[in-house]
Amino acid sequence: MTTLLHIDASARSGASGAQPHGSHTRRLTQRFVEQWLALHPGTTLIRRDVGAQPPAPVSGQWIHAAFTPQARREAWMHETLAQSDELVDELLAADVIVAGVPMYNFGPPAQFKAYIDNIVRVGRTFGFDRQRAGDPYWPLLAGQGKQLVVLSSRGDHGYGPGERIAHLNHVEASIRTAFAYMGITDMHGVAIEYDEFGDQRLADSIARAEAEVDELSRSVRPREPAPRHGIC
Repeated sequence: MTTLLHIDASARSGASGAQPHGSHTRRLTQRFVEQWLALHPGTTLIRRDVGAQPPAPVSGQWIHAAFTPQARREAWMHETLAQSDELVDELLAADVIVAGVPMYNFGPPAQFKAYIDNIVRVGRTFGFDRQRAGDPYWPLLAGQGKQLVVLSSRGDHGYGPGERIAHLNHVEASIRTAFAYMGITDMHGVAIEYDEFGDQRLADSIARAEAEVDELSRSVRPREPAPRHGIC
């Protein structure tokens, strides 16, 4: 049975097309999830709205707790990491992650950056050993077949690869880097553009994005986990 993790990061409530000033990314994630559940009715759905309920940002106490071996953590450390542990547990359980992440000033919203900071966890999603030969860091989620779908929106246009202002787009690139660091490298993306223009170009972009989301809902599948070698 598949587990789908649905994340929304927009500060806007409601979906565009259904609510005035609603979110384009919520519109796309809702469409993906509804179609996915229709195609895979046995799916377990986990919903996380970091736009409405942002995770607490990383603090000095959080860093102290996260880098203290679990067996040596004090009670306050477990309390400090409780929300992060919940977010990591959701990610570990997920086979497919669909994230609605609008572009705010060329990057992801602060709410989603706080989410990233809470799930990139030493000993849980990446490993670190300063005595390890070569690279002391390694991904702990590699080979698990997880798929990531990032659905975005932008006020301007031309942010796609090779387009006129692609160099200003730090949304997909930053997400890809963080998730790949944990071992999730299969990423798919769709974006609505022209939001600030509000004319036919926006309508056409929404229609194209919805068609691409429809295709992704049919084509994205969790990969089979890589075989593990050794004695079980």
